[in-house]
Amino acid sequence: MRKSIVLTVSMLLGLALFSACASLRTWPDYERSAENKMVVIQENIGDGLKTGAFTPDAAQRFLTTLKGISTDYAQRKGKKVSQRDWDTIHTRLDVLEKDTDRASDRAARIAEPKNGNRIIETQRNIDDGIISGRVPLSKEKEFQSRLDSIRKEYLQMTAGGRAPTYQERTAVSLKLDSLTSDISSFH
Repeated sequence: MRKSIVLTVSMLLGLALFSACASLRTWPDYERSAENKMVVIQENIGDGLKTGAFTPDAAQRFLTTLKGISTDYAQRKGKKVSQRDWDTIHTRLDVLEKDTDRASDRAARIAEPKNGNRIIETQRNIDDGIISGRVPLSKEKEFQSRLDSIRKEYLQMTAGGRAPTYQERTAVSLKLDSLTSDISSFH
């Protein structure tokens, strides 16, 4: 009787340990999605400062929160972590995005299309092409690499809530136009 209890408990502990280890893996889609959200939030903060919708103190509060989330993101990026950890990051980003949206004056927002939103749209186009099978594997990797490079460049431009210059925005926009055109040739 006692041996069967010990055996049952041992099996349950082993199963729990196995399931915990099995749930730890890399989540590249969660990483990209978090990066996209950070780009949009940084762009919103920069625009809010530029248009006067945010006071410098408010912008600094948002940037401090984003910096904390970015630090946690960097610790998880490329590592084997649970989905719950990524969900926490995404929840925090969603809350921050809602806070920045609520604090900004909609009427003062710039009417031009935002590169952050275009990056998200381009990622969707790549994903749609992959899922539908229209984009070959060799092109999939090329397109994703180009978009990752554009996203990284844009994140650096907007770091610290800095609003990119007209020339910087135009350069990113031209790169996105070129990539979008190349992706469209497969649709």
